[in-house]
Amino acid sequence: MAGRIAFQGEPGAYSHQACRQARPAMEAVPCRTFEDAIDLVRSGEADLAMLPVENSTYGRVADIHSLLPGSGLRIVDEAFVRVHINLLAVPGTPIEAIEAAMSHTVLLGQCRSFLRKHDLRPVTGADTAGSARLVAEKADPKLAALASELAGEIYGLDVVARHIEDQSNNTTRFLVMSREPDFSRRGPGKMVTTFTFRVRNIPAALYKALGGFATNGVNMTKLESYMVGGSFIATEFYADVEGHPDDPNVTLALEELRYFTSQHEILGVYPADPGRG
Repeated sequence: MAGRIAFQGEPGAYSHQACRQARPAMEAVPCRTFEDAIDLVRSGEADLAMLPVENSTYGRVADIHSLLPGSGLRIVDEAFVRVHINLLAVPGTPIEAIEAAMSHTVLLGQCRSFLRKHDLRPVTGADTAGSARLVAEKADPKLAALASELAGEIYGLDVVARHIEDQSNNTTRFLVMSREPDFSRRGPGKMVTTFTFRVRNIPAALYKALGGFATNGVNMTKLESYMVGGSFIATEFYADVEGHPDDPNVTLALEELRYFTSQHEILGVYPADPGRG
């Protein structure tokens, strides 16, 4: 049996598309929240979770980085998914008959030019696939949805216009999470190591903690900070670096990091997706 992979959202969501793309043989299981998807894996009811972490247009996904360290899960893969937005309507509807388009507010913002050109009124929905489901249930030709082609397929809607997003390179990065870590080298390309850390309370601690990556030639592709426990002075950092912990330069950089940190944890080691460029 291929197993199950949990995602947040309705069937047809972009996270569902990511599951289809990265793990096509697995059963994709929709969940109401990110926490529900994580819990499904922790309990053993699902084997993996597909979680979005950032979008090339809108930046990081709110709250997701703070969820990862306490999730008990480990990153085993990443997937870059092109977010193609489509205008979906009840079968047989011409674009001239459509008066309004419903979707999540983020997607509405990504299609402003198209909506203006066709004089379509934006209507805020709870999410993308949920908007498609609602449009199908209402069966009103004047109301369309902005969502994935997968959502149109699932809810029996026609694709009236394809790939209408303003940004042609709009991409979301997803992480594949598992109960068990996999630190082995795999795949033909580069590896990525993701970790979190908190610096010690000494002058220039962050500068010193990161110095080892510069002096050892390790490329840090992401560094984010977020407050811990609602405190303005407790800060945790989330980082991605190119390389494997067993690479000599990465090993030395991580050793320097440990010296200047009060807490550190490797969240995952995984092959770099070709979508990184």
